[in-house]
Amino acid sequence: MQSLNSKQTSFLRGLGHKLHPVVMIGQHGLTEAVIKEIDHSLKAHELIKVQVAGDDREARIAMLTQICSETGATAIHHIGKQLVIYRRGETPKIVLP
Repeated sequence: MQSLNSKQTSFLRGLGHKLHPVVMIGQHGLTEAVIKEIDHSLKAHELIKVQVAGDDREARIAMLTQICSETGATAIHHIGKQLVIYRRGETPKIVLP
């Protein structure tokens, strides 16, 4: 997981607003298949939005923490049932300020 300064986080949060969720976490929660799909999506896009089903805020926070630790990504934003996650690619597509 890389550290970003507040300007970079704010920039990525702005980019994340227009994204549509590429991964949806359903009733079975955060399975190994979901982690693999998130990892694959991060390799392809660097910045992704994940939709989480369920009303338990603490569970969503735990999922976000687990996703970041298992994929080496950085949590950018968590609002409602949507998580925005960033991981710099091998050949970066997003130029951070």
